[in-house]
Amino acid sequence: MVRKIVTAVIIVPLAIVIVAFALANRQAVTVSFDPFSSASPAYAASLPLFVLIFVLVIAGVIIGGIAAWLRQATWRRTARQLDADMRALHQELEALRRRSAEDQARREAAVRPSFPAVAPPVP
Repeated sequence: MVRKIVTAVIIVPLAIVIVAFALANRQAVTVSFDPFSSASPAYAASLPLFVLIFVLVIAGVIIGGIAAWLRQATWRRTARQLDADMRALHQELEALRRRSAEDQARREAAVRPSFPAVAPPVP
């Protein structure tokens, strides 16, 4: 319930700001990808300014996410190696505990007297 309220408190104002931004920037702009001919570009697109800004922001988020993911590759690799080492050490520790328990049981069996039970003399 609290999560829904917090989400509504964040999403509703954000949506209002985005809609207001889109309404304020409806004018068309021409985007050209031809640096050599500005008069008659090879490819040009005319679209509203807010669409261009939203596309660029989304592209920036995606490129930034990919850059962060690539930068953290060494940490993920180290974490995988440490996890594998930890699992191997846990298995080795469990094997040593089992072997120690078996040795302890053998030692106790060797120390226990194996004499037959003799009834005490009757007076």
